[in-house]
Amino acid sequence: MLVRLAAAVVFLMFAAAPAAAGDGPMPGVQQLGSGVLAPDGTTRFVAVPSALSTVLQQVEVQGGAVMRAVYLPGAWGVPTIVYGVAGEGLSANGRTLVLGDAAREYPRRTSSFLVLSAKTMRVLRTISLRGDFAYDAVSPDARWLYLIQHVDPTNAERYVVRRYDVDHGRLVPGRIADRTQKSWVMAGYPQARATTGDGRWVYTLYANPGGYPFVHALDTTRGVAHCVGLPWTGDQSGFYNMRVSLRNGARTLAAHWLSGRPWLTIDTRSWRISPDRRAGSPWLGIGAAAAAVVAGAGAFLLRRRRRRHEELEEELGKLLREPARELVR
Repeated sequence: MLVRLAAAVVFLMFAAAPAAAGDGPMPGVQQLGSGVLAPDGTTRFVAVPSALSTVLQQVEVQGGAVMRAVYLPGAWGVPTIVYGVAGEGLSANGRTLVLGDAAREYPRRTSSFLVLSAKTMRVLRTISLRGDFAYDAVSPDARWLYLIQHVDPTNAERYVVRRYDVDHGRLVPGRIADRTQKSWVMAGYPQARATTGDGRWVYTLYANPGGYPFVHALDTTRGVAHCVGLPWTGDQSGFYNMRVSLRNGARTLAAHWLSGRPWLTIDTRSWRISPDRRAGSPWLGIGAAAAAVVAGAGAFLLRRRRRRHEELEEELGKLLREPARELVR
């Protein structure tokens, strides 16, 4: 049954700025805002704060009607990896949703997560871990949950990636790291992210003040990762304007600016870095197309003008060849 009464309230909440719960480092969780979009694009899940609880709502994208709602004791939110980007936490098959606790302190002594059925919105598992953890990714079938563990309370940049066995309810020993680069120290802030359509590979661009920015490529099915350092020196404060996107059937990861200005590409099979040879941004392509249309229209008008001019000359010639009596009528 549609809960139409709440539609106006939800609309107002969407109009307001999303509440990022907690003042600690990213990634964090989001309350209100746009929530996380279902794979079919018709609904989204939104966490709404309430007195001593959280209302998890499934909301229609078109119209804003609340399809279902459930009260969850405590403060919970939709995982958000990058500021200004829609939430995450929904498995690629659309069956499982992960929420994180809305922490109000940093560093956290304990971290909690809820694993829910997206169909029934029933809690399947409650996870409580000692230490400061945040959501990173979930495998397509929700068999594995990947978490960011902040390991240095005095340095928010330092972290390791851990894997949680959802079926057996245990944190897998060890960390998820690039085994070809054992000396790599994970440090930085997530700036942009791209995920393959099947949800298996997750690529996250990190700014790394004091070091090189990098892309963390995570295979959520096999539990392996690869880090690709990017050739950038100097200030990285503008990296919030950076985006990553997949091309060529996910065989290429492109890093580019928000404006569309290209930077570089990564071959997702060999991890080879190359300059992005695409000529300019999408806007430049649109501009070129528009210029071609204008040029074509101009040529057409010019041809029409010349043809009309020729017709007028021909008509004038006919008039001049007519007898004078015809001209004065």
